[in-house]
Amino acid sequence: MAWDEWEQLKAGVAERHATPMQINGLQGRDGSAASAGGGTGTLRHKGGPWTKAAGTAGGLQTSTITAKADLHRAHDGTAGGLAGLASLGALTSVLTSWEERLGRVRAECGSLEPKLRQVAVEFAEVDAEVGNSAKAVAVPGTRRGE
Repeated sequence: MAWDEWEQLKAGVAERHATPMQINGLQGRDGSAASAGGGTGTLRHKGGPWTKAAGTAGGLQTSTITAKADLHRAHDGTAGGLAGLASLGALTSVLTSWEERLGRVRAECGSLEPKLRQVAVEFAEVDAEVGNSAKAVAVPGTRRGE
């Protein structure tokens, strides 16, 4: 491959990657990303998805406790019936491994749940504040409730 051809390929790649990434595919007059609705492009959040995620984390935390208890019940009595067999050691190793995994999942969910709930509260406060500010703007020729 000739050196000039290589330089042309590099220049073509640089041109394709010079365009800024845009979520909505619109571009403002100054080359920056613009919002589809013509606004400032500010992202709005609601607490619902965060609260739901927190609930899911809490539910998973609870279900890992149940799963761990079920796992122990399933292994009850196996030691006596498998005494002296190599499979007892493997079964015990699997039980220990799953107990550790479930414990880590439970701990992670326990850590995430309050954080997700806090995010929901903070975003809801921001949304309420922005909503109140918007309601305070007087628009001539309109009445409330229309």
